[in-house]
Amino acid sequence: MAIIITDECINCGACEPECPNTAIYEAADDWRYADGTDLDGNVVLPNGKEVDSNQTQEPVSDEFYYIVPDKCTECVGFHEEPQCAAVCPVDCCVPDDDHVEDEATLRAKQAFMHKD
Repeated sequence: MAIIITDECINCGACEPECPNTAIYEAADDWRYADGTDLDGNVVLPNGKEVDSNQTQEPVSDEFYYIVPDKCTECVGFHEEPQCAAVCPVDCCVPDDDHVEDEATLRAKQAFMHKD
């Protein structure tokens, strides 16, 4: 499953540079599927959604740091554990029950975003 940042976030920013998928953004910041990935132009995501990976997307939160579920792989393919949760000083990076994915799905998502 994806990780979510709860409203207990203190906006310290420790999590953002740790994400290998660039799935974490500062509150109110726009995001793109292409940010920190090998995606470019029009793509069909593993979940079947068609997107322009370079198009600016609306922020998920305007109050605290947030994680884009479509880009989060729980660090599968990069690390043994989600790095955002490992560095968060207030333990607000937790599993997102609304975006449950098994390890095979997370690995496929990681391979899709990072072609090398």
